[in-house]
Amino acid sequence: MSVRHDKQQIVTFKAEPALVSAMEGIANRSEFIRAAILAALDGACPLCLGTGVLNAKQREHWQEFARNHTVERCRDCHEPRLVCAAEAP
Repeated sequence: MSVRHDKQQIVTFKAEPALVSAMEGIANRSEFIRAAILAALDGACPLCLGTGVLNAKQREHWQEFARNHTVERCRDCHEPRLVCAAEAP
């Protein structure tokens, strides 16, 4: 029985001096950056993947979805949310 270990890859990026300076006090910058990226990806729109723009095919899918769904404000927290018309009372 073999155990598979996925190799980690090194990813680099350029950062402005102000960002580098702000990160100086962080003990484990790699872990901090990984956590920040995962948090950002978790909050990204599942359709546009955080770009803020839909391509033609994504727009088609959204328009099909929007036929039976609306964007409404939550009565409790006042944030926008998707509401399925099929589930409406």
